[in-house]
Amino acid sequence: MRFHFKSTALILATLTGTLLHAATLTPPVAPVWEQKLTDFSDGDYRYAVEQLLQDFERTTHHPLVPGPKKKVGLKIYADSGPGLATPFGLVRGVISALEKRGFASENIFLVGLNPLRLRLTGYLPSFSTGTVPFPGHPVYVLESGKFYDPAWFYDSPLPARFDSILNEQAVKTAAGGKAETTTEEDRKSFLATPLFLDADFWINLPVVTDHPVLGINGALVNATLWNASNTFRFFKSPATAPAAVAEMAAIPELREGWVLNLVSLQLYQFIGGPYFNSLYTLSEPRIWMSADPVLLDALMLQRLNLARKHAGFDPISEDDARVLEFARQLGVGSTDAAHAIWQRLGAGK
Repeated sequence: MRFHFKSTALILATLTGTLLHAATLTPPVAPVWEQKLTDFSDGDYRYAVEQLLQDFERTTHHPLVPGPKKKVGLKIYADSGPGLATPFGLVRGVISALEKRGFASENIFLVGLNPLRLRLTGYLPSFSTGTVPFPGHPVYVLESGKFYDPAWFYDSPLPARFDSILNEQAVKTAAGGKAETTTEEDRKSFLATPLFLDADFWINLPVVTDHPVLGINGALVNATLWNASNTFRFFKSPATAPAAVAEMAAIPELREGWVLNLVSLQLYQFIGGPYFNSLYTLSEPRIWMSADPVLLDALMLQRLNLARKHAGFDPISEDDARVLEFARQLGVGSTDAAHAIWQRLGAGK
């Protein structure tokens, strides 16, 4: 099946500062699970993740077991570099729970973006020691170019290399149905196909930071801009990045197998992100889980703003984090953090 997602109305509406006039989709509110941790050890994470997945299966009647493809993908985050990557303990906990449900070790694969950051954060073997952190589990590095399919891409008129004059021209000409600012290849962001073509389902394991363009870097961004090629062009403008994230997150094929998002609050950053700065990080002994990435990001945005207020910084406004509202409009999830349905589980083992 060929997929060609062409960005049109939402990108243009964003660039002109107006909202999409199409009918707004209102998805049902998904529960949010919270499981407390004690010491962030591997055993602590294994117990916590198992409790979360058991309750998810019991509540939704959706067993997380092998299907026809016999594979499952984990989208990890390493793009802030050392100090702010998906915790190893969380990944090991998810792997352990999936193996318990029948997945073979070699059929549980990890997906990351940048080879240098994956190596610096320990997800790829060290050149000096050769240590393999997850033996038996493939790690797919997207920037190697090996895991994109030419038939599956997100199409946008934004240039691969930002130029203020050309970008202004793109806005003017796109309304007439033309895109004369880039070559055909520059327009395309190829999607990471292993997650939705090779796996029965996949689980998103983001880390949350603030972001100067998107407001929040969390579940939505980890599943979209950190999960495709040629996406740094979107970060050049606060008018275009939110639309790109929302539209990519709404791709039916990507969403179909995207069953869960688990974020550990072991470390998150409330200002200066996505570059790691230990002065602005906080730690809480808990994991949050939801099938709704928008709601999870909305809840984490509240956490970021509480921390920013306490430290004397301005909060991230709704305009700064418009990606959440755009994703809600496209039916990806709910932004109603005030009415989140919580499933709070007991303390760790």
